[in-house]
Amino acid sequence: MPYIREYGVIPGDLSPGERNSLTDVDGVRVGHCTVTENGHRTGVTVIVPQEENPFLKKLTAACYVHNGFGKTCGLMQIEELGTLETPIVLTNTLNVGLCSDALVSYTLRRCRQDGVDVSSLNPVVGECNDSRINPIAERAVREEHVWTALENAHRDFQQGDVGAGAGTVCYGLKGGIGSASRCFRLGKETYTVGVLVQSNYGATRDFMIQGRPIGKEILCHGWQRRVEEFTPSMEDRGSIMMILATDLPLSARQLRRLVRRAPMGLGRLGSFTGHGSGEVVIGFTTQNPVFFNEKETVLSRKILREDLLNLPFQAAAEATEEAVLNSLTMAHTVKGQDGKWYVSLADLLPELLRKERNDTI
Repeated sequence: MPYIREYGVIPGDLSPGERNSLTDVDGVRVGHCTVTENGHRTGVTVIVPQEENPFLKKLTAACYVHNGFGKTCGLMQIEELGTLETPIVLTNTLNVGLCSDALVSYTLRRCRQDGVDVSSLNPVVGECNDSRINPIAERAVREEHVWTALENAHRDFQQGDVGAGAGTVCYGLKGGIGSASRCFRLGKETYTVGVLVQSNYGATRDFMIQGRPIGKEILCHGWQRRVEEFTPSMEDRGSIMMILATDLPLSARQLRRLVRRAPMGLGRLGSFTGHGSGEVVIGFTTQNPVFFNEKETVLSRKILREDLLNLPFQAAAEATEEAVLNSLTMAHTVKGQDGKWYVSLADLLPELLRKERNDTI
């Protein structure tokens, strides 16, 4: 399936990284395990923040809850301590506990291999409710699916309806996993901000691409004639998980300022953040780690000058906007358990773009 840029849609002004994904931040990897047995469409997506054991080399982290209709795990300690000590797992709403347990087992095993005894750790898990497509109450995700996703983590990874995005719906269309990045220079150095989303939010009528009311055009076109039983989302409900990674030298406070800009990308797409939607951002930087066996009484860290945060803020908004669009174009049209079709944006955009050209002539 095509990325949004293949349609000539270029969100924002900053340049993307080599992969235009979260993994443009050095050391970051992403893995999926998609569960499709017995009518299920769900799964697990993991973000591995670095090659080293994250419990022994804790990365500076921050989180932001834009709207709290969600069931995450681990955010309280990130807020308090400003560090990340496990990979991040994304899944569906009713499997947060199981994935948390699997992440604990994974981290304990890795620490034993490194000769470290652990009595407490903070697993981080995010979720979206995929019940429109997936029979969520059957809780099809298992511990082995988390382990498989961790084993499959690479810099190059699939986007669309895979892993934790297999059953999600966004603006009434088929949502999924999407990613994008932005690179920029500050002084003599080039830095990267990458974003990965699990998109599952929004009413169809609100959807916009670069200021164009695409959602309203979809409603006016009567797509039911092309895709039997297609029904748009009439209210803004669901959730979106946004994972932000960067190599900027930031404090936890600065990083929280940065992750708060990710939802600005949702605003560019027309979202106003409805009552029944959970918008959550988790971010980390690969700079300024805190080591498990740190012995110094006073720690020294390099941090970015505060007045230089404008470009990173812009990068976070642009990358989030493009990540959502990639999640929509990279997904496939599927039929939900409710009998409705959830259509890939890739199946609609060519005709919408032809209409725009015809209207211009």
